[in-house]
Amino acid sequence: MATSNNGGQTPPGGAPQQSDPAQAQAAQAQFRVLAQYTKDFSFENPNAPQSVSQQPQQPSINIQINVNPKQLSDTSFEVELKLEGKAEVNGSTLFAFDLVYAGVFHLQGIPQESVGPLIMIECPRMLFPFAREIIASAIVSGGFPPLMLDPIDFVALYQQKLAHAQQQQQEAPAQT
Repeated sequence: MATSNNGGQTPPGGAPQQSDPAQAQAAQAQFRVLAQYTKDFSFENPNAPQSVSQQPQQPSINIQINVNPKQLSDTSFEVELKLEGKAEVNGSTLFAFDLVYAGVFHLQGIPQESVGPLIMIECPRMLFPFAREIIASAIVSGGFPPLMLDPIDFVALYQQKLAHAQQQQQEAPAQT
């Protein structure tokens, strides 16, 4: 008859086997958010009150997104999600915003080849809904109709960044 050990069973042959601590740590990959915060935020409504009146046409809205990681320690990374945007009609700015929303993430026992994608894809994906809410609230508070930013494909952004880095590496030897 097997005895219980935290819901499991004792393996045949007696006491549970003790594994190598390095294997146990690698098997227990950890990924969690330690903190998230607004690092910098600006909202401008430079042509108010004229800009908040009904516009004769839809504004053109341009949004730039960037992800900036920074390693804080062996297991902690700060990831900044930077969103800049501007709405214009006939060359006149209705509103502009600039937000840096960041988080500190704990990564331990993650294979080295997975750290980059985790930092550049999953971390910003977790931060984005909060950043989108900050921007949407500011736009409504500025007197404009709600603007909900579409979800962002952080996988595609990561792939573009890798392709750009590879292109720069290939061009660097040609310049020497």
